[in-house]
Amino acid sequence: MADERVFNFSAGPTVLPIEVLQEAQKDFLSYKGTGMNVMEMSHRSKTFVDITAQSEKDLRDLLKIPDDYKVFYMQGGATLQFASVPLNLLGSKGKADYLMTGQWGEKAVKECKKFGAAQLACDTKATKYTTITDPKEWKLDPEAAYVHYCANETVNGVEFHYTPEVGDVPLVADMSSNFLSRPIDFAKHTLIYAGCQKNAGPAGNTVVIAKPDALGKELPICPSMLSYKFISDADSMPNTPSCFAIYMMGLNMKYMKEKGGISYFDEMATKK
Repeated sequence: MADERVFNFSAGPTVLPIEVLQEAQKDFLSYKGTGMNVMEMSHRSKTFVDITAQSEKDLRDLLKIPDDYKVFYMQGGATLQFASVPLNLLGSKGKADYLMTGQWGEKAVKECKKFGAAQLACDTKATKYTTITDPKEWKLDPEAAYVHYCANETVNGVEFHYTPEVGDVPLVADMSSNFLSRPIDFAKHTLIYAGCQKNAGPAGNTVVIAKPDALGKELPICPSMLSYKFISDADSMPNTPSCFAIYMMGLNMKYMKEKGGISYFDEMATKK
């Protein structure tokens, strides 16, 4: 069956390793003797709680996430984070800087404007999003609530090969498309989010990694299901999460560790 697999370069869902798919296939009808598939079991059961905890542990190990950073899962993809970020981080300042270098960054700006001021510290739309302006030309506001950037704009192929220097203003990153392909400098980031369907697993799960002080600052109008503190305090399960997506992501994290971790995949990505 493996020889029937195709090279899939489509937008959206990632191609998962054969080994990961085979591991899921082995336990598809009865996960570890439970008599049910992971999609069928209670998300409150010890079995699934253990699955979620292990996926988080392996993710922390892979990326070397600091112990004090919060890791939690949300739904709605990275696109929903375009609204979640300002709802949680704008606070009383009511304004944020955006490095708009592509269509995803532009969508993030559009969402922020619904809740406050989205200031374009960098805007490359005039170049049809084919470049990143020299940081010396960025118009950063030291009083901004945060600075947001998209690490890799997939539509036009513009990627940051460095972490933006933004002073003392919290840095927020959409890392969906290059998540798990290279190391992350967490000391320079307050919050990182990534839709898992690009590199981590199936669609339906979004990873958020945040400093503790990024939580609990949501605007009064922020829905509970978009509140970082609410989701984190509930261990990613205020309601039924994307159980199978979390499970598959966990299998992929295990596979990635066995292959040699982020350094191995960073080298592979560089070669590609």
